[in-house]
Amino acid sequence: MVATPTCTTPLELLTAQVDCELFSLPTGAHVFSRGASANAIYAVRRGIVELEATSAERICYRPGELFSYQDIVWRQGEHRSDAVARTPVEILRLDRLRFLNLLHNHPTLAVQLIAQQHDRLREQRTSGTCVY
Repeated sequence: MVATPTCTTPLELLTAQVDCELFSLPTGAHVFSRGASANAIYAVRRGIVELEATSAERICYRPGELFSYQDIVWRQGEHRSDAVARTPVEILRLDRLRFLNLLHNHPTLAVQLIAQQHDRLREQRTSGTCVY
C-alpha cells in the first residue's frame, strides 16, 4: 500500500493545487486595491502583507497565513481593503472557484481559517488594537 502525502496547513494545501500561482513583489507593491474584483485567495509564503481598510483599520499577514477569503466568501465580489507588501514578499494566488472547490474537498481548511481569525481576535484583544 502506498501512502499519499497529506497537506496539514492551509499554505501546503494551496501550494499543492495545480493552478496555484506564485509571484514575488517588492516592498510597497500593491497585491490588490480596495474596490477591485475579489476573484482569488492569497497566501503569504514569505514576507509581510498589510491589509488597510482605513488609516485606523490595518492588519498584517505573515508567512503561512491566507487572506482575502473574507472578500470571496462574504462580500459582493470586491475587495474591501488595499493589500500592500510591507517587505519583499512571495505570494500564492488561487482562483476563487478553485478555492471554493478546495474548501469542498478539504472542509478542515475552513476550521483552520476560523482558527486563524480566532487567533487574530485574541491578539487584538490582548494588544488593545482594533482592526477588522
